[in-house]
Amino acid sequence: MPAIASGKVLVTGANGYVAVWLVKQLLEQGFSVRGTVRSPAKAEHLKKLFASHGDKLEFVVVEDITKDGAFDEAVKGVDAIQHTASPFHFNAVDPSEIIGPAVAGTGTILQSALKFGTNVKRVVVLSSTAAVQEAGLPEPKVFTEKDWNNKAIEEVETKGKDADQIEKYTASKTLAEKAAWAWYEKNKAQLKWDLVVVNPPFVFGPLIHEISDVSALNTSMNLWYLFVLKGAGDAATLATVGNCWADVRDVATALVRALEKPEAGGERFIISAGPWKWQDWVNSARKFSPSVPAGNTEWKRETNVDPIITDSSKASKVLGVTYIPLDQTTKDILADFEQRGWWKS
Repeated sequence: MPAIASGKVLVTGANGYVAVWLVKQLLEQGFSVRGTVRSPAKAEHLKKLFASHGDKLEFVVVEDITKDGAFDEAVKGVDAIQHTASPFHFNAVDPSEIIGPAVAGTGTILQSALKFGTNVKRVVVLSSTAAVQEAGLPEPKVFTEKDWNNKAIEEVETKGKDADQIEKYTASKTLAEKAAWAWYEKNKAQLKWDLVVVNPPFVFGPLIHEISDVSALNTSMNLWYLFVLKGAGDAATLATVGNCWADVRDVATALVRALEKPEAGGERFIISAGPWKWQDWVNSARKFSPSVPAGNTEWKRETNVDPIITDSSKASKVLGVTYIPLDQTTKDILADFEQRGWWKS
């Protein structure tokens, strides 16, 4: 498929943490954007935020992304689709509460694009390394785009409601992405567009979406606030709990590049700046704000072992993605929180 350098892009879940940064970058690069939101009120903040772009930004209401035909009207007349709408929380009692919406929401956008997306040239789906990496392995492992988190699927199938909350979420991402690729392969012969999937790990960074107060932070940034600034973790937790990460602005850039690069078609891309433990973020935050609790002062990055490493070389090569350093992300988060009155250095 040709590179998409202009035109109108549909962004689902446009008022989300990553999505608002994506809308910003698309508009700044000259694209028009049609965003989906669940109610008219959820579009008001974005209208004000991007008022200078005038009629290049429009919204449609999609109350329930899991309903058949939910996106039928939204896909008409757009040149590409960025599907970011999917649940991210650790509150599901039954696994189906999070797996159902994740799988169905992706399925409905693909089906609508097939039926009514006559101008669509590419669909980009925001997935996660939750669909790639498996936790609890006996030895450290480097994960690539060839890997799948089948362990999470097996856990929810075996344990049901008793499955770990994180495994319920990671199973939802794995099953949703697997379903997307299966649907794409089944229907590829009749499609005029191709599919790209972007897989970031934990996403951190400053906020530009609408948020009333610190209690309304999205999941990843709420964890950052609690563990880095509020001392929520004990010494062992700060030294052992971690994953990989990417700055929210780099994820948005990767999503835009996934539209623009012809060779990205039919591929999935890990977007990762590298591994972290909570103490990494604590140490970084204390460089800019000495009032941050010191945490585990015995821990050293040089002697640390990271059980999960994600290989993001494919995204660097194909999409040209580079990464904001951890210290810069920390500095920008602290500045954002201080401006909002949530933190004082």
